[in-house]
Amino acid sequence: MDFTTLTEHFVLVVVVACLVVGYIIKHTSFLSKIPNNDIPVILAAVGAVLNGFVSGFSVESIVYGAVMGLASTGLHQAFTRFVENKTEE
Repeated sequence: MDFTTLTEHFVLVVVVACLVVGYIIKHTSFLSKIPNNDIPVILAAVGAVLNGFVSGFSVESIVYGAVMGLASTGLHQAFTRFVENKTEE
């Protein structure tokens, strides 16, 4: 599988912004009522909109933005499990 297409459209600012938004949703008291299952969907939408602003609004940039929002969720989970030294049981 060739990931060069994905790396061409990867915007680090969008991923970091999605990580920050996800952290705010998770750790803010008035937003803590949002279920954990909804956070990836919210970050996909945020990533799509942010990448639209950064790269120009096209279907391709919106889809890649949504992928980056979802990737930020996976990145957060991987980092959390690494730091806490947890494994799937």
